[in-house]
Amino acid sequence: MKAVVLSGGSGTRLRPLTYTGAKQLVPVANKPILFYVIENIVAAGIVDIAVVVAPETGREVMDTVGDGSRWNARIRYFWQEKPLGLAHALWIAREYLDKDPFVMYLGDNLIGCRITEEVRQFREDPRLAASIFLKSVSNPRAFGVAVVSEGGDVVELIEKPEDPPSDLALVGIYLFRPSIFDAISRIKPSRRGELEITDAISEQLQAGLQVKSNIVNTWWLDTGKKDDLLLANDTVMDEWLVTDIRGSVDEASRVTGRVDVGAGAVVAESIVRGPVVIGEGARLSRAVIGPFTAIGPGVVIERSSVDHSVIMEGCVIRDISRLENSVLGRRVHVRPTSTNHDTISLMVGDDCLVEVKKR
Repeated sequence: MKAVVLSGGSGTRLRPLTYTGAKQLVPVANKPILFYVIENIVAAGIVDIAVVVAPETGREVMDTVGDGSRWNARIRYFWQEKPLGLAHALWIAREYLDKDPFVMYLGDNLIGCRITEEVRQFREDPRLAASIFLKSVSNPRAFGVAVVSEGGDVVELIEKPEDPPSDLALVGIYLFRPSIFDAISRIKPSRRGELEITDAISEQLQAGLQVKSNIVNTWWLDTGKKDDLLLANDTVMDEWLVTDIRGSVDEASRVTGRVDVGAGAVVAESIVRGPVVIGEGARLSRAVIGPFTAIGPGVVIERSSVDHSVIMEGCVIRDISRLENSVLGRRVHVRPTSTNHDTISLMVGDDCLVEVKKR
């Protein structure tokens, strides 16, 4: 069995962070979202993976992910020159996928469970043409929605319905057999000019093929906006972070809760309240950090308080009384200036400078 991971798109909802990088590489708990996706696929016993990339960010994805050897997997890359839809992206990798059943996984999706059992069941039941993951949501109008029979078979798919017939949203994880390519060949572009994967699955349903549903009972996180990204960071650290101190923590510091301190990181005269992850080579001095904060590699934080935030690689924060609910892109500098605010909340892109007044 193989897998195809879709890692294109422009990430407009996460701008300015994604002006200079792929949305799938935005870190959650200091790990790119795409790495969690690949780990889930490999945990299901799949090591042959196609990654479909876009011209704007493909080289960055390839350089970051590599050939898959860090996961004992084999990764090949395919270019989608224009954003013509999920079904189009899948079509590009059809020769690689050949006659095998496969997983299709959106590269910016985070779920709180493995897909191992669903993959096994699909592989062993050739009656199934497809199997899709669904999650009950409070706002089904914002998603593709599935109608499911009492036996768990998918009956109908509707894209962003005005009057949703169910609250089961498509999560972005699909199991297919090669028959999906026959369905794709028969569909036409939607009103937005894209080949929709929901249309291809609907084509299978109309042909009388069986499509099964898999209900996700754990969390499912969309990381498309700032608050969503912070929630993903909170959830992943709360669920999966374990204490691991590889860097240096001096005797004047106090570390409580689950805290991961990367190799070469230095924590001096600081308070760290977990869950917190501190990247390699970071330096904290007279700082108060956490909870629910991810400090990227090489970050410097001095005489400042930071909580419930994602601080990416190379940032420098000095003399800030309180920074919370914030997402800082790479190499952002935050320092005092002429205005007076006790609390600030930021979403800042790469290579920016933000100035706030020292108390």
